[in-house]
Amino acid sequence: MLGGESFIAGRAMENLRRKLRDTHADLEVTTLDASSYQAGTLTEITSPSLFGEPKFVEVSQLATMNDDFLLDALSYLSDPQPDVVVGLAHGGGNRGKKLLDALRASGAPVVECKEIKRDTDKADFVSGEFTAARRRIDRQAIGALVAAVGASLAELAAACSQLIADSTGTVTAELVDKYYGGRVEATAFKVADAALAGNGPLALSTLRHALSTGVDPVPLVAALAMKMRALAKVHSARGSSAQLARDLGMAPWQVDAARRDARGWTSEALVRAIQVLAEADAQVKGASRDPVYAVERAVTVIATSVRR
Repeated sequence: MLGGESFIAGRAMENLRRKLRDTHADLEVTTLDASSYQAGTLTEITSPSLFGEPKFVEVSQLATMNDDFLLDALSYLSDPQPDVVVGLAHGGGNRGKKLLDALRASGAPVVECKEIKRDTDKADFVSGEFTAARRRIDRQAIGALVAAVGASLAELAAACSQLIADSTGTVTAELVDKYYGGRVEATAFKVADAALAGNGPLALSTLRHALSTGVDPVPLVAALAMKMRALAKVHSARGSSAQLARDLGMAPWQVDAARRDARGWTSEALVRAIQVLAEADAQVKGASRDPVYAVERAVTVIATSVRR
């Protein structure tokens, strides 16, 4: 498992362990930390046992492996033991490059575990979870789910599992809102959606309710900025949703949503909104003694900038 996305790496290791146990009920599992490894341990663990049980060795922290592990792993790779599977998790970086190159040269399977940061990749992940479960989820629901729980891939996977287990038929945005609409991230995007649609009263009432329940102004401004950046990207762009998604690094549903928001915006209003958001971002992060006023002003300026 190679890459910094620990959730993907953990899931891959778990799946491998499960498959081996399905085949070998008497599987012997051992875990090793490559950063605190003691010389000779791998040889000892992988040596044939008295009863010949199949073995699975899970090795973590390869990105900080010590020299003893590197030497023993290279030695083992040149003469692997039958009935032994060794799973290696490397979080990325150059440490142990010689071992990684040797593994690739040997033809050992590699699971890429690249970090998932962009919303487009998170949306693809959600779609994949539902496809694997043979369930349907509409595009608006995917966007709502990523907005609500997308900060953590583990939470996003758990949310997919819960929706799949607790519902039937197509998962909709309304169902996602029922389960996760009260989260800070979801509330922030509700404020942003209302503001960019020009619905000032709804945006301000949702904002004030969020602030009264303890929501920090920072994620509220961050949600406004994210939506405004998407709107700015598509404002003067031409092409199909699929084409713009490729060119702008967005998902097609994000392009469609941003285009809907952009209909009521002029270039001048867009510049003004971006300026007030930049000011609000600085103010809620310490440049002002009244961050609440800063975010309220930003919401008001944005909502009143939309042509109705």
